[in-house]
Amino acid sequence: MAVKRRKKNKNLKIDFNIKNLFLFLFIAFFFYSLFSAAKTEVQKALPEITLQQLASDVKQKKVESLEIVGNRIIIKYKDGRFATANKETGQSIFTLLKEFKVNPTTVPIKIRNAGNQQGFWTLISNLIPTLLMIGFFLFLFRQARGTQEHIFSFGQAKAKRFTKDMPKVTFNDVAGVEEAKQELQEVVDFLKNPEKYKKLGARTPKGVILIGPPGCGKTLLAKAVAGEANVPFFSIAGSEFMEMLVGIGAARVRNLFATAKKNAPSIIFIDEIDAIGRARSVGVLPSHDEREQTLNQILVEMDGFEPYERVVVIAATNRGDLLDSALLRPGRFDRRIILDYPDLEGRKAILKIHAKGKPFADNVDWNKIAKRTIGFSGADLENMLNEAAIKAAREGKEKITMEDLEEAAIKVKLGPEKKRLQSDYDRRLTAYHESGHAIVAHFLPHTDPVHRISIVSRGLALGYTLVPPAKDKLHETKSQLMERITVMLGGRAAEELVFNEITTGAANDFDQATRLARLMVVEYGMSDLGPINLGPTIDVTEWGKSFFQQDQISEETLAKIDREVKKILDACYKRAKEILKTHRKELDKVAEALVKQETLDQEDFEKIVGKKKNETGSH
Repeated sequence: MAVKRRKKNKNLKIDFNIKNLFLFLFIAFFFYSLFSAAKTEVQKALPEITLQQLASDVKQKKVESLEIVGNRIIIKYKDGRFATANKETGQSIFTLLKEFKVNPTTVPIKIRNAGNQQGFWTLISNLIPTLLMIGFFLFLFRQARGTQEHIFSFGQAKAKRFTKDMPKVTFNDVAGVEEAKQELQEVVDFLKNPEKYKKLGARTPKGVILIGPPGCGKTLLAKAVAGEANVPFFSIAGSEFMEMLVGIGAARVRNLFATAKKNAPSIIFIDEIDAIGRARSVGVLPSHDEREQTLNQILVEMDGFEPYERVVVIAATNRGDLLDSALLRPGRFDRRIILDYPDLEGRKAILKIHAKGKPFADNVDWNKIAKRTIGFSGADLENMLNEAAIKAAREGKEKITMEDLEEAAIKVKLGPEKKRLQSDYDRRLTAYHESGHAIVAHFLPHTDPVHRISIVSRGLALGYTLVPPAKDKLHETKSQLMERITVMLGGRAAEELVFNEITTGAANDFDQATRLARLMVVEYGMSDLGPINLGPTIDVTEWGKSFFQQDQISEETLAKIDREVKKILDACYKRAKEILKTHRKELDKVAEALVKQETLDQEDFEKIVGKKKNETGSH
């Protein structure tokens, strides 16, 4: 079978700027000099004969042609040889041959006027180096001037402007944040119809700050506002205000706000504003700190807005607790919109948006997927659908199936599968460890149903047990938190019960369990120490500056905290061991099934241990 080779078309693009022009001229002059020198050397190397010998050779018809270049005669013989002869200045070759009684017409004679040509090339060869030198110095001066202009351009803001002709993002492209959309729709209406607000004496909302965890749609909402309002949209990150030169941040703030006012009505979007909007120092940092000066300029610019100027500042951050109180006060950021992970209906709407353009199989249950993805952000859901599409395409499928979505959801949260070579002992150990988590979760009254168990390695974990919430919860009771810790310790309890040995595999379980137990003691007041917060707090001074401060806790109280944490962990570990002892048969069956199948879904698991009595996970 013949193999056709594809020819790649390479488009050569040359940028004819002044630097490249100088380079091309220099290379051309260099090669011309080499060619001229080589030609001269070749001519000098030819053998020289007398005029009498020349006349004799012409008479004997040995000469093929003569070429006259100035006073030099270049002779080409019929046998391929070359030679030269010299004549006097002003002497004609025809007169010369007649003097030797040779008919000039017997040989072709070519006369080349070398005087004008040589003079021209001599002029060019002398002029080109001079021009190159002059051009080089002009280039240096231009570069120096450009550098100077660049230094003074540091104060110009580097905001990206999104104009009307760019692809629009509207509120129809945003889901799961209905309350935030409602708040921002009023901002859009004000930018479109300012007159109806003027009549009632309403002023423009100067600023809107979006606070929420990563991936919940803060940047997308800001773009949707710009798309709906159809006004110029200036986008910049908080870190772009900062430079190595002092005062550049404040200058860029002034330039950005001045540009936005010229293009009013307009929107300024500052992403990750906590990079410059953190609480100002209370004596720890110097007063001339660059970040602090930039923040001060933002405060001045936002206060300096004229009424009805129709310039709205939208800022986004996931660390709203660190922002300066002066920045958040009414008159600067009038509205504070809190975004959170989407609820069940929000996840359904987000999945519907990102599912457009993707073919799905008939077995896809969107309601089940929305319930399965509790705790996913909008970005997580979009990534999940993309990973499912990639998996389906890799396997040659025409449609995305429910199995692809399930695998993608696990991959987003835990990472891809890792097929590690494990000994039989390690596989059994991992199987009992994960079975311990699952059995404890199944037989506790307030936990949610076990969704999946696996001994396939993902990320840093050798296995995993998924117990996702069955529904969105607004509160966690003490009983529920105690049972979560009990489930975390179920893996170690199973290892000790079955193998009479403990391993390093439960280190991450201990870390999470200890953190949760400490939170119960020091922040939630769920211990014998009573309803008291013993953790770090935010103090607000009388002049409005906020900062973190660790409460002064005595060593005696710290010892009590440690004892309470240990008491919780000991009680939960004891309860986990009791459950596993009671249900040892189920533990062995689940572990054996895991060794054979590697992964058990909820249906497979419940076939072994039975249905969970309390499927709601509520108290």
